Amino acid sequence: MNFSGISNKSTLGRMLRYPLRYLPREMVIPIMQGRLRGKKWIVGSATHGCWLGTFEHEKQAIFADVIKESSVVYDIGANVGFYTLLASELVKSKGSVIAFEPLPDNIHYLKKHIEMNKCQNVKIFETGVADFTGESFFATNSSRCEGSIAAAGPLRVNIIKLDDLVARDEIPVPDYIKIDVEGAELKVLKGAENILSKSSPVIFLATHGQEIHAQCCSYLRSLGYNLKSFDQHVIDSTDEILASKSF
Repeated sequence: MNFSGISNKSTLGRMLRYPLRYLPREMVIPIMQGRLRGKKWIVGSATHGCWLGTFEHEKQAIFADVIKESSVVYDIGANVGFYTLLASELVKSKGSVIAFEPLPDNIHYLKKHIEMNKCQNVKIFETGVADFTGESFFATNSSRCEGSIAAAGPLRVNIIKLDDLVARDEIPVPDYIKIDVEGAELKVLKGAENILSKSSPVIFLATHGQEIHAQCCSYLRSLGYNLKSFDQHVIDSTDEILASKSF
């Protein structure tokens, strides 16, 4: 059952969520359902939908359907590692997952989730991703899910350009790239232009705002990508895109 699909504004949604506030934040619990069922998760690291197994239910299903065993997956904006874990499970021991996350609190939980689940096929880069290699300010708010590269902010973080990492043979070329970076999507894509042009990885892209959405769609199409929405809406009215050159 997709518990996360029940609105927290409804009476049923509020009733179902009320007891969850009493769970200890650092409690480790098995994920209840889905492809990650039985994997260990820290309750307070993210939304309860993660350990319930219902987080982004439809997106999970598409992710699991598309990604193949023995593949290389980049998780850009890995947060605390839900999709990193899912990718690790999908590609199995012969595949690899490269996770990128710049926020220290998120890195703490990301590492914990990888360690406690003994994911031997995951490599973590404690860095943001953009169209340059260096440093940047990083803006945060009350949610650890919504930090982003900014002109000013409370943190300075390391930034990497994906083409630079691949050119230096520090990471393998990806088969799939998942991007969820709160507004820096176009910078990530432009920093991977050589990868996208030559290797054509499938891209799972979350966009944040109409302007950046339109820019990303235009840029991907200029590189020969075809675009689909996750939710069956037309491309201009969705914020979740599946991009591939093979459909």
